Amino acid sequence: MKQEYEALFTPWKIGNLEIKNRIVLAPMGGTCIFGWMEPTGSHFDKEAARLLLKIAKYDCGLVIPGIAPVKDMLGGKWLYQNKKKFKELAEFMDEFHKTGAKMFIQMTAGFGRSMALTAPLAMLAKNKALNTLAKPIIDAEYLTAAPSVLPNRWADDVTTRAITKKEIEQIIYAFGETARLCKEAGVDGVEVHAVHEGYLLDQFTLKYTNHRTDEYGGSFENRYRFAAEIVKEIKKTCGDDFPVSLRYSVRSMTKAFQYGAMPGEDFEEIGRDMEESEKAVKFLQDAGYDMLNCDNGTYDAWYWAHPPQYMPVNCNLEDVEHIKKFVDIPVVCAGKMEPLAGAKAIREGGIDAMAVGRQFLADPKWVTKIEREKEADIRPCICCHSACFNLTKHNGTANDQDLSESAGMCKCAVNPRSMQSVKYRVIQTRKPKKVAIIGGGVGGMEAARILALRGHKPVIYEKTSDLGGVFIAAAAPEFKEKDKEFIAWQKRQIKKLGVEIHYNMEVRAGSLPQADEYIIATGAEANRIPIPGAAEYAMDATDYLLDKKKVGDNVVIIGGGLTGCEIALDLFRKGKHPQIVEMKDDLIAVKNMCLANTSYLRDCFKTNEVPVYLNASVKSISPHEVEIGLNDGRVKKLPADSVIMSVGYHPIPIMKEAKNVHLLGDCKKVGNIRSAIWGAWDIAMKI
Repeated sequence: MKQEYEALFTPWKIGNLEIKNRIVLAPMGGTCIFGWMEPTGSHFDKEAARLLLKIAKYDCGLVIPGIAPVKDMLGGKWLYQNKKKFKELAEFMDEFHKTGAKMFIQMTAGFGRSMALTAPLAMLAKNKALNTLAKPIIDAEYLTAAPSVLPNRWADDVTTRAITKKEIEQIIYAFGETARLCKEAGVDGVEVHAVHEGYLLDQFTLKYTNHRTDEYGGSFENRYRFAAEIVKEIKKTCGDDFPVSLRYSVRSMTKAFQYGAMPGEDFEEIGRDMEESEKAVKFLQDAGYDMLNCDNGTYDAWYWAHPPQYMPVNCNLEDVEHIKKFVDIPVVCAGKMEPLAGAKAIREGGIDAMAVGRQFLADPKWVTKIEREKEADIRPCICCHSACFNLTKHNGTANDQDLSESAGMCKCAVNPRSMQSVKYRVIQTRKPKKVAIIGGGVGGMEAARILALRGHKPVIYEKTSDLGGVFIAAAAPEFKEKDKEFIAWQKRQIKKLGVEIHYNMEVRAGSLPQADEYIIATGAEANRIPIPGAAEYAMDATDYLLDKKKVGDNVVIIGGGLTGCEIALDLFRKGKHPQIVEMKDDLIAVKNMCLANTSYLRDCFKTNEVPVYLNASVKSISPHEVEIGLNDGRVKKLPADSVIMSVGYHPIPIMKEAKNVHLLGDCKKVGNIRSAIWGAWDIAMKI
């Protein structure tokens, strides 16, 4: 192991419990060992258990699974009443402890206004009669209950009801009983979820979401009372030596409902500011908490707790290091943490451990690879959230996420095996075949990798001099460093496997190379729309991203999808003046696109006054301006030194699918990196 990492691999204590190293699996919704949104109250999630055990085997010190609601979301049964779950948990803990790791179970009081209502759930929440009928199965009104009457974060036309004192008392009791059963099952500690991210307990602590006039509202002590009473109940039930962690947001980073603060921005905080946080951590420590598991943000500023590519690395570290000065208990930091930065902060006493979430989905073995000095073999998380947590929100929708996605979170775009280990397995072939892969993009490379691991002979035919396809352009902006690392990782893996590659070779349907099977991965090409002047004065998005064409100061981007918005962000950070023209009523108005990513872009443009024209059409493009039509009938002329077209793509397969011909990725249906990688596995496992 390199010396600069050594601080990560020293033991530490939470109360009297010793942890073997300073690396913590951050809890992620979907890695819930008691399952997530299952129809049966006795469900123990074997898929999550397999992933957690694997992470422990590969040297994570403290493993914290995703949230366990103290009251089942389906059926409304209290978790402590489901004894079968705890029996299975005890059996799992016997196996788990053989790894030398420790595990805490994270329990949640609920979601409040942050409950990610889909359209059907929003309908129940709005209609008391329908909710009453559905109540034996799911009680949307209870699931969204908050400290006060508040707007739901996801469904704009839904307001929450105020939770009752009796319900608060039931929840507090449930925490104690559930913790007792966890302790009896051999769990090493529990984590209370959460004075963090704007969940229910956090909503009680924040002035902008707590308007109560009873003993749970008003003063500082009243607002933090709920969280304090929970830990006291757990300690009363389990004893003072049983460790209790608290998931905690140092600062809310929130300017208004549905509007967060940018990194480095001087703003007026409506949630928890640093002054209150300094006081709060001491209060929570004195109440009985043994550890603070920290980051920043709320669901109104979600990109702090779930940092996308655009957020700085180690984005919460400075605040967490500051707050540690006010407590004597261990403090853990999460949020795009880099191992070198984490090790340095631990070595200098700034934090006690670093928490990492989605990198464990991308590569559960990354800790061991650092120990063995194989960092280049770590498959990087690219912070896309497109499989692990793609809760979606745009104008006029509730959580615009497919039901299958809501029920099956914490999968991984770049590693299909996470939470899908039964479906996606590398099984050796009994009949090795030569497989010609036409196109060396990320999908083609992944197909070649899996085929080679299975014992086939893949051969890549790439028409350019490099591998990566359109993902090279997607990875071009400076904030896409992890995308670049992923391409480099794929290249390294197929080189180690000895995959044969032919560069600068364009294959056509009539000149296929000799092979047993063919994978066509020729990608897509940019759409063209018939705008006067577009052919003469506009460039494709890839022309800009690949630096084939230069842009001036004022740049109009036609299309406010993800690519167009990322180009606008790139231009803004380079000091240019981008303007976005979008025909829909919101930016990035598509399904299954994580709100953490999209809200960052929307908030960034709003804060920095980047012009965005919604419900707009482009009438013409001329050498120095773009004429657009607005929704109210007005015509506006935008100054334009350059114009970038970002209006989507269409497939360009060189041939149709057949018995031994398989279409992969964008050449079959335009998608994203998830569809390319998962599609590669789907094909490569069947050959």
